[in-house]
Amino acid sequence: MISNLFSRRRAERFAQLLDEANGGRRHHVRSRADDHLAALVAVGRQLHADPPPVNPDFRTGLRAMLVAAAEREGIGATAPESAPAVRRGVLGQRGAAAQRAALGGGPRGPLLPAVTARRARARGAILIGVTAGAIAVSGISAASENAVPGDALYGMKRSTERAQLALASSDLSRGQLFLDFARTRLGEAAALRGDRLGFDAVLDDMDSDTRQGVRLLTTTAAQRSDPAGLESVNAFVTGQRRAVGDLLDGASRTERDRVRRSIALLDAIRKRSDALRAAIECELPVPAGSDALGPTPTTCPGDR
Repeated sequence: MISNLFSRRRAERFAQLLDEANGGRRHHVRSRADDHLAALVAVGRQLHADPPPVNPDFRTGLRAMLVAAAEREGIGATAPESAPAVRRGVLGQRGAAAQRAALGGGPRGPLLPAVTARRARARGAILIGVTAGAIAVSGISAASENAVPGDALYGMKRSTERAQLALASSDLSRGQLFLDFARTRLGEAAALRGDRLGFDAVLDDMDSDTRQGVRLLTTTAAQRSDPAGLESVNAFVTGQRRAVGDLLDGASRTERDRVRRSIALLDAIRKRSDALRAAIECELPVPAGSDALGPTPTTCPGDR
């Protein structure tokens, strides 16, 4: 219930921000969710100003998905009709009061239409977010997926990534997205070899994405006492370390020094993942301390 309440408020706030971004009335309020929604609003504004070409098959499938979601959520459905009028008199007044109570209202009338309207707006905002995210991922991303720092579409590429994070439904999903972005940054680094400043900057971003993704995944694994989530971390480290090592071939001395720092980070992540797995398997309590890589587990009693 609480989760649904916060999701509904978040959707309503997103609808307000989207209206303001497209020239609507300003609400002069600020929410804690504004910073998280800013990237998604930016994508919505860009889509409104310059709609990207969308494949007809995708448009048809998206329309069918939205119509089905609208029907399932009750968007556009009429409010239920009031109960038949009761006879006048004392019993009639009591009956009217009972009717208002049943509809959740008070002496000023039923609240159901207002509540239904608010829920409809929230659900509509969610559908708008799904639409914006789907179009961003399908249309704009297709045009910018090969962009590297310095290209005209690179800013759009990063905005699309932030929109994906805003649409993610859990820390587990966000963690996996961050690791995907780290893989993307690695590909960009390979294209920027020879550009020392650009090469270093994109590797810094890669390491930042790696830390954020690992922190989310290891924290989730510790909270759930489930080592299965660490498999994603280990698989990422294995593939990423091999690919990062390929950057050493033909690299300058400065580039090699920078690449080795990223390799050292991946080695530290593997050690943390193995230590956390061991702590979960020997049923140690959730670690109280944490750092940039997530929980810092203690050693199992038998290993001390």
